[in-house]
Amino acid sequence: MANTVSTSQQLIRSEIWSSQLKEELLDDLQAMAYVNWMSDFPDGDTFTIPSIGQAQADDYTENTPVQYRALDTGEFQFSITEYKSSGHYITKKARQDAFYSAQLEAGFVPKEHRALMVGLEEDIMELQTGQTASDLNAINGASHRWVAAGTSNDLTVGDFAKARYALKKANVPDTDLVAIVDPSVEHTLNTLSTITDLSNNRKWEGIVADGIATGMRFIKNVYGFDVYTSNYCDDVASETIDSRTATDGKANLFFSAAPGDTLPFVGAWRQMPEVDSEYNKDLQREEYVTTARYGVSLYRPENLVTVISQDNV
Repeated sequence: MANTVSTSQQLIRSEIWSSQLKEELLDDLQAMAYVNWMSDFPDGDTFTIPSIGQAQADDYTENTPVQYRALDTGEFQFSITEYKSSGHYITKKARQDAFYSAQLEAGFVPKEHRALMVGLEEDIMELQTGQTASDLNAINGASHRWVAAGTSNDLTVGDFAKARYALKKANVPDTDLVAIVDPSVEHTLNTLSTITDLSNNRKWEGIVADGIATGMRFIKNVYGFDVYTSNYCDDVASETIDSRTATDGKANLFFSAAPGDTLPFVGAWRQMPEVDSEYNKDLQREEYVTTARYGVSLYRPENLVTVISQDNV
């Protein structure tokens, strides 16, 4: 008897399974780098930082008493507010029967850590809510919150210039300027007519050839800002500022990351991500859980500009 495909169906596997597991693609997390992490917070859950104001100069008249003034004082408080966990388990029976059980179990801890870090990223990006919604949040006469200037609330290069102006007016160092923007902003800048016009790119050189960004970072800065794209820019459902309304918007952040006490955000870890694992004999399963405790807050509102744009791609 001849063995052909039609006569050997029982010998042919109808579906072949790979020895590899398909993993999700992961994007970069970056906001954590722009938090002033406090190390002198040994216990408790509330931290207080005292502050003092600037001295004032007065006109002086010869042979009259000097005017003595007290420096303004205040305090800044933030608390450990977040207690996060991520847990998984695998039963003994699943360990025995599942071909991929070892790969699955090996992924529990790194995926739990990633989940906590994504949560932290989202919490930091959400700190823009420390500003007053639907308000220009003016400091020294310059707005620190507005709806993007584009026709359809697209973020424009003019918004970058205005953000730099606002930070300068607030006495923020104009070094290490950083902008974290939604990917739709990259698309808007990539498609500016002054960039895509063939008269500027006759041989598909520069931006048209390579794009304005590589990875999550723009290859050139914009008005001094190192620009990074992020999928975690905070959502703004609807907000009207100075008679301009954005719906389903994204909060793009501009600030200085100059070293020292300049960073816009402050935070503290009470417990860095910590893994616990044990075998549960009653449920016959191996359990893994990663937990963390931390707090983050807007520390220097003068060093934060929020521009709300819409994704019109």
